[in-house]
Amino acid sequence: MSTAKLTIDLDALATNWRSLDAKTNCETAAVVKANGYGLDAGRVGQALAKAGARNFFVAAAEEGVALRRAVGPGIGISVFSGHMEGDAHILKEFALTPMLNSVDQMLRHFEALPGHPFGIQLDTGMNRLGMERSEWAAVAEIALGQNPVLIMSHLACADDPTHEMNARQLREFHDLTDGIQVPRSLAATGGILLGPEYHFDLCRPGIGLYGGAPYSDAVPVVSLDLPVIQIRDVEPGEAVGYSNTWTAQRPSRVATVAAGYADGLIRAMGSGAIVAYAGETACPVVGRISMDLITIDITDLNGDPEALSLLNPVQTIETLADAAGTIGYEILTSLGHRYARAYRG
Repeated sequence: MSTAKLTIDLDALATNWRSLDAKTNCETAAVVKANGYGLDAGRVGQALAKAGARNFFVAAAEEGVALRRAVGPGIGISVFSGHMEGDAHILKEFALTPMLNSVDQMLRHFEALPGHPFGIQLDTGMNRLGMERSEWAAVAEIALGQNPVLIMSHLACADDPTHEMNARQLREFHDLTDGIQVPRSLAATGGILLGPEYHFDLCRPGIGLYGGAPYSDAVPVVSLDLPVIQIRDVEPGEAVGYSNTWTAQRPSRVATVAAGYADGLIRAMGSGAIVAYAGETACPVVGRISMDLITIDITDLNGDPEALSLLNPVQTIETLADAAGTIGYEILTSLGHRYARAYRG
């Protein structure tokens, strides 16, 4: 193996969707924004459609174009950013459904695409996207008269089931939408795990499909194997890498592998918090992670490996995220373009 290899298990992805779907009594869609969380929205979308997903969500209309080309007609594709200036032709040609976030977007949509499907996004306290209570009160009658296909909002703290914000947003969503005869959606991955009262008519998991928290029962979807470029002997007292952050305390063998922060393996991980695996044997990452290279202490192995694993069922994207002081979303969407990508399933 001459190139770092990122393997995406599409069967595991489908398993995670089915498992989350089984936790609800409503429709389960799938979020494939950011190019399917960095894993190729086309392949991800095809696998999830085969598993049974009939509605997808993307961040922007341009993402919807790529997804539509992959999954074909007859599958719902909704756009979180709504109807932006200049989107009308894309929304129409590729049968995309904007989630309208403001009065301005609503007016733009009704004027440019009368009769074209749309949804409404309401702000229940996150203060990011969606109409606030006063805006919605002013236009609800007009909007509902045009037959929206969905009314949605987004939970800010669903990854923490004890956070009081969850119940507060649930109450607000009920206050804004109870009695309206339109399908409703509040829950993404975290919301599904909060329980049935958050599910309404449609759930839209994202990160949980790809093996990330807060869905702890997720099957790992990605694995990453890094080729060894060079192995050297390091004497006690010799340092490895930039800034001499690691010094050998014993005669050591150190492998240099082909990947680094240019490939999404964030520099902050190199503080001793992650390891690389040769089979089931853990080998410490030593020294600084640099742009293209990582150094690994393989002294305790019986032989010299040709490659070492950094992502696997033991060390997941969440392990790497914890080591870097970030979240699995960032690790997953940062995995670079230099990897040779292989798809299973």
